[in-house]
Amino acid sequence: MIRRLLTFIIGLVVVLVLAAIIIPFLIPESVYRERAQLAASDNLGRDVTLGGEVSLSLLPSVQIRATNVTIANEEGFGDAPFAEMAEMRVGLQLLPLLSRNIMIDEFVLIDPAIRLEQRGQRNNWTLGAADTSETTSPSGEGFVRREGALPFEASLGDIRIENGSISYVDEAQSREIAGLDLAIEMPGLDQPLNIAGELTADGENLTLDIFLGSLRGFFDGEQVAARMELGGNLIDFSFDGVILEGEGLAYSGRLNTDISSLRRLAAFAGSPLPPGTGFESFELAGDLTGTLDQFTLDASNAQQNDTIRMDDISGHGRVSLSLAGARPAIDGALVLASLDVSPYMPAAPNADAASVSGVPAWSTERMDLSSLSMADANLSLSVGQLTVQQIEISNAALTIELVNSRLEANLTEISLYDGTGRAIFVANARSATPSYRLMADMRSIAALPLLEAAAGFDRLSGQGRVTIDVLTSGNSQAEIMNGLNGNGNFAFTDGSIRGVNLAQAIRGIESALTNRQLPQGFGDQEETDFSALDGTYSISNGVATNSDLLMLSPLIRVDGSGTIGIGSQTLNYRLRPRAVASIQGQGGQRDLRGIAIPILINGTFNNPSIAIDWNTVGQALLQGTVQSIVSGEDPEDAIRNAIGNALGIGGMNQTDGDGDDTSDEAVDPAERLLRGLFGSGSRQQSRSEETESDGGD
Repeated sequence: MIRRLLTFIIGLVVVLVLAAIIIPFLIPESVYRERAQLAASDNLGRDVTLGGEVSLSLLPSVQIRATNVTIANEEGFGDAPFAEMAEMRVGLQLLPLLSRNIMIDEFVLIDPAIRLEQRGQRNNWTLGAADTSETTSPSGEGFVRREGALPFEASLGDIRIENGSISYVDEAQSREIAGLDLAIEMPGLDQPLNIAGELTADGENLTLDIFLGSLRGFFDGEQVAARMELGGNLIDFSFDGVILEGEGLAYSGRLNTDISSLRRLAAFAGSPLPPGTGFESFELAGDLTGTLDQFTLDASNAQQNDTIRMDDISGHGRVSLSLAGARPAIDGALVLASLDVSPYMPAAPNADAASVSGVPAWSTERMDLSSLSMADANLSLSVGQLTVQQIEISNAALTIELVNSRLEANLTEISLYDGTGRAIFVANARSATPSYRLMADMRSIAALPLLEAAAGFDRLSGQGRVTIDVLTSGNSQAEIMNGLNGNGNFAFTDGSIRGVNLAQAIRGIESALTNRQLPQGFGDQEETDFSALDGTYSISNGVATNSDLLMLSPLIRVDGSGTIGIGSQTLNYRLRPRAVASIQGQGGQRDLRGIAIPILINGTFNNPSIAIDWNTVGQALLQGTVQSIVSGEDPEDAIRNAIGNALGIGGMNQTDGDGDDTSDEAVDPAERLLRGLFGSGSRQQSRSEETESDGGD
């Protein structure tokens, strides 16, 4: 009996083997070609055509080979096939299937081409018949890793794609992947999975290498080793770590990223950055933890060569990125050796304006603030050297908050130009016309380097305090400068004003009164020292107004008032230096001897004009002389004393003893001018008239 049973089983196996070998030759090719086409079409919901050779074998494994395979496109997307390939080979071991063991010997696609297209709300890659049941995947919402997720065995042998191509087209862009070579190897579900490939995407070469310790362990929610490397001209990225235990997809490991140009990478990804010189090289090295939509990079350990670097900015710290919201959200705390924000500010209009002598005209070119809408951020920074345009700040502690296109930078502690201070800058691009605000309080600041860096102004030196609070709006430099509104104050000590020697100018007023020319004391080499200089100002629609300038100096006192058209780049200012009769220095009385000599400053920033208000000088001299005569002083002495007092040098052209110099040359020019104001002649004319009067008597 046993022998008969054994003989029967052996015979049955032989029959089945012979049948598996012979049947493919007995069944016409057209039969399984049509059945394969029909089954594939039903499953994909598209017409599948096997246009070339088709072969089928069952032993030692199921082997299917087909050439010239095409999958029809979705209706309304043209006549070109959705996908086509020169050859497809599939090999599946038959007997292991009886024990739920999937062993794929071969799955090879030769020259596959896939055409993806989006038109409005429709696309051509949604395949399947009418099955709308929900599915989950590692990248899909609701994906859960749980024990027993893969209740079968499987192995992957020769899994390859050779020379594949994928194209994507929508109303806004077209993308192209060519030369796709991909190989997958997995001896078993509990064995490592390796994926390696290379491709050319829109002209950029990329390589891919993925390692997973166990596919079953991954789906079962176990902790498994993981590694990913992405290389090419655009990026060199590597992650070496683990997929953490749990239902969700979380990971932890070592990250190294080196990007030659963020601008090229952003343009390649379809999100080009605004014009500018920044956002080029980028490097990260540190410990990475996170999920699919959120990660944290800890690059605070310098001993492990942790680094965060972008262009010339480098440092250490912690950064988190969340992709769960409407925009990427960045949060972190960084310590940077240096930070130059100038390359990341809106591109400077008229880039060649710096080569123009003087202050360039404000540009009317529209500024691009679109970068403020790219992400949200909440950063705390400690910066050794902070540079904003030409302004250099050291030991800066600041917080940056960017929310929905509104940026607020709060410098809570800064050191600059021998002083300290704090500042808040706001740029709000939420509306069609962006608005800006600057509030700053700087103490013990060296005026010369600050003003030279901020405005190219090198005429004032000294140490002091400056406050400013301004608000403006506009889409261009011109609109911003013409829209300035706010106020502030300044107070400097122990400095100088370059371009004028007011003491020398006052001494030269004697001759200037007659020739009506600017006296000596003006020029780039001239200076006026001061012990104190202070005042307040207000700004309205781009025009700064000051009415209380006061400068104290050992030789002179200066009042000032006027306007500076910041938007129009114009000057309309009046200085009133007053000579001091005796040197009293800082703290001297403000109400001093002598009249003020008004100096008018008009014109433009690049072409200022300086003149003396002669009418005011003459009126002051006349008023002083009249008051002296009324008080009983001799008219001639009153004239001389008025001029002398005006200049702070006492009486003029007085003679000793009984000597009486009555020649025209001896009469001071200013005295002659003053006599002209009275309508009288010279001293000789006055005395001649007296002689004729005596003779008449």
